[in-house]
Amino acid sequence: MTAAYRRVILKVSGESLSGEGGRPISSEAAARVAAEVGAAADLGVEIGVVVGGGNILRGAATPEGGDARVTADFMGMIATILNALALRTALVSLGHAAHVMSAIPCGCAAEPYDHRRADALLADGGIVVFAAGTGNPFFSTDTAAALRAAELGAEVLLKATKVDGVYDSDPVVNPRAKRFEKLTYLEVIEKKLAVMDMTAVSLCREQRLPIVVFALSTPGGVVRAVKGEPIGTRVMEG
Repeated sequence: MTAAYRRVILKVSGESLSGEGGRPISSEAAARVAAEVGAAADLGVEIGVVVGGGNILRGAATPEGGDARVTADFMGMIATILNALALRTALVSLGHAAHVMSAIPCGCAAEPYDHRRADALLADGGIVVFAAGTGNPFFSTDTAAALRAAELGAEVLLKATKVDGVYDSDPVVNPRAKRFEKLTYLEVIEKKLAVMDMTAVSLCREQRLPIVVFALSTPGGVVRAVKGEPIGTRVMEG
């Protein structure tokens, strides 16, 4: 079975790169994520990856407002750059052409984000790892993923998480939690379901961009998602 999509944006958490013993970045974990991404790219899918920074610092978790929150958010953006560089290293080690593009300037460590350049790299078969979120405080990397997907004409936004989809309550706390196979954007917004932040969901709704939420820990999950196989929870128009 071939890929169902020409171009996708994959959102992965910073925690997916962390290792045992409290290591914020593990080369073994980065290699596992890279293998999943690379397997999808080997199908001919043009794939960009937006990576979070929660394994190092979660800016939005800082309770203070004003300048303290803005500073914390920029610290979180810098954390995503570290993760993006680690993921690029893992991808290159597997033989893939991989690039890091950052929404904030970081010298020679990464290219500045430019959607025309990103479009060209993806079209040429490169894997682009997007860092620093949107480059603005108060916006999550979920919103960055939705924004990059919209800018670059992706056909689906893949959200790789710790759980195998979207539930009506926390499945870790509630063993009777119900997993949804399909949801509409409006259902997600009205029920305040933990898919992505509401800004990201609203942008996907405006762009009619489907969201697929699935567990990154499931071997071959990214490939299954890009093939259009039933996996996790799909969010789209009803």
